[in-house]
Amino acid sequence: MFHPELQGGRYGVAGDPVPYSVHNDNIITSLLLACFIFAVIAFANARRFIIRQAKDFIYLPHEGTTEFTETSNEFRFQLTLVLITSLLIALLFYFYTLRYIGETFVLRSQYTLITIFMGITVAYFLLKTGLYSVVNHVFFDGKRNQQWIKALLFIISVEGVLVFPAVVFGAYFELDTESVMYYVIFAVIIVKMMTIYKCYIIFFRRNVVHLQIILYFCTLEMIPLLVYWDVLVITANNLKINF
Repeated sequence: MFHPELQGGRYGVAGDPVPYSVHNDNIITSLLLACFIFAVIAFANARRFIIRQAKDFIYLPHEGTTEFTETSNEFRFQLTLVLITSLLIALLFYFYTLRYIGETFVLRSQYTLITIFMGITVAYFLLKTGLYSVVNHVFFDGKRNQQWIKALLFIISVEGVLVFPAVVFGAYFELDTESVMYYVIFAVIIVKMMTIYKCYIIFFRRNVVHLQIILYFCTLEMIPLLVYWDVLVITANNLKINF
């Protein structure tokens, strides 16, 4: 008993390994804590910028109004918020994968799976922004395109803020998966309503045929979202181990 290097009998029986739990994962906890700390520090340092963006989003733009140009620090701040939103969405889908798709994968680490989900999410945001830029460049002027890119970055940041409680409550307060899904669906609906509102304000407020906004919204917002979801599901199914 005092010399484990010697071959001999052992007392007792082997126990079952402790099952994996998200709230016991130190790396995921560190990521969420870092996101929260960054959000608090960013709001404290860029409070005026955030308030200005919120006002610009709500109020109608007037012709001839002087627009503020973001500094390089503010632009990097917006891109960082987009990355944080991508990470939070990737964690949400990772929780969904563990619950509905599988728990064992061909990857060496589950953090690689989270990284893949995050990469797909970043690619989705980049693709959607690129599609918006190409279509808007054809049909609208450069000033309105610039207004829309600013609004889109703000909407993605708001999406991250709305998704953060779902990640925390789903991981650490043992909230059932169905309730988390309902909340996420509600948050997505709010984000899409914000998107269609800003599309109408910037591009279609002066148009007589309002049917155009429905085609515009479905083509550039809903179809990429459905493709993004399918890509995530297909990726998770291809990486899981089937017994």
